[in-house]
Amino acid sequence: MTENGQAVDRSGYLEIRSRVATTFHLDARFPDQVFTGGVRNPLFGDFADVADPEFWPALSAMAQWHGDTRVGLLVLGPDLDECYLPYRGTFPAVSLSVDADEDEYWAAIGWDDDNDDRRFVDSIAVSSRVVAVTGPSGKWGCWGERDPEIAVHHGFPDPTTRTEWRRRFGPFDEVAETLRFHLPVTFRGSTVPPEHARTLTANYGPEDDRG
Repeated sequence: MTENGQAVDRSGYLEIRSRVATTFHLDARFPDQVFTGGVRNPLFGDFADVADPEFWPALSAMAQWHGDTRVGLLVLGPDLDECYLPYRGTFPAVSLSVDADEDEYWAAIGWDDDNDDRRFVDSIAVSSRVVAVTGPSGKWGCWGERDPEIAVHHGFPDPTTRTEWRRRFGPFDEVAETLRFHLPVTFRGSTVPPEHARTLTANYGPEDDRG
């Protein structure tokens, strides 16, 4: 069902998708709430982090906080049946042991030959537009969207762990910093629409700022 950590058939893909669906609203997109159980004190980072092998230890650490032995990554955009199957013949999902290393993560999502344009374009790291990452516990998760180039991380067991994870793997931002410094360039006129900002803050900001 799996090879080098990557799902290679429909049953493996559907198994990972079912697990991810317990943590995320698969059809949701920013600024709406993507986590089924809401969030508490999330952190925002760059979408590109998820496609960087050096970020793998950050994902593995989150899984291990909650007793998970595996990490599942699911590509939600482009669509499986509109893009990956007809044009690539692949199922865009990955399941890796928390004991995997950065090279194994990259083998699952990246490419191994800079001269092979097809492997480069078909890789999850390049082709994905929306990704969701979590473990069997469903108590943590990372959701990223290429447009607007941000990812949100949730599931910190306590403030001390959150602070240390942020220091070790960052930089990461609170929602207010994301709205001020990162999102404006993704909108016309470099201005975040007020309704977008209010919705993102209501879903991911400090509890005192939520409507």
